[in-house]
Amino acid sequence: MNGFFITGTDTEIGKTFITAALTRALSARGLRVAPIKSLAAGQEFVDGHWVNEDVATLLAAQDLGLIDAEVGPLQFREPCAPHIAARLEGRSIEREPLLAAIRATAAKAEIALVEGVGGFCVPLDDSWDTADLAVDLGLPVILVVGLRLGCINHALLTAEAIRARGLTLAAWVANTVDPHQPHVADNLASLQAGLKAACLGHLPRLSDPLAAPACLDISALLTEHA
Repeated sequence: MNGFFITGTDTEIGKTFITAALTRALSARGLRVAPIKSLAAGQEFVDGHWVNEDVATLLAAQDLGLIDAEVGPLQFREPCAPHIAARLEGRSIEREPLLAAIRATAAKAEIALVEGVGGFCVPLDDSWDTADLAVDLGLPVILVVGLRLGCINHALLTAEAIRARGLTLAAWVANTVDPHQPHVADNLASLQAGLKAACLGHLPRLSDPLAAPACLDISALLTEHA
């Protein structure tokens, strides 16, 4: 299984936005890319179907003809932590079936971009979390850092957790969450020094998601893939 596990410093910091941008950027290089939202919590009923916004975003970014269930193999109605959403529906998050579904979609591509949920260590049940999911998949990790007050601490702690699990931090992306954050250049310099991994880019607040791939330098990912 070739690809990357996409995690973030927190929830709502742009993991799906970056995963979609990376999907388009790698696809533009002629690669077959499968974006996968490993778990998704929060759906709306649209035109007779339950739809998760993140899964829909990734579905629109890919060009392999994947269907909703392949991009989002495990989806829940309630927008909350997945183990809570699962309990509310009387369901469980079963480890082997989820891994099998992710691998089946990944097998249709040259590169899989498997996006986690929330931050790096989100419970899936009493004995398993999203960090374990990343370890099970064995993929190098791309960290999305949401640029706002506190991001340096959050990023360095997340990088420490990633490496403590024996995983490789392949790269990171700075995504602007607070457009009014002061001292951005100083924050980026501290992040680069502390994370010790390739930076794929610094994305401003963008209204058009199709503009995001142009803000990314994916050369480090192509080297990793090769």
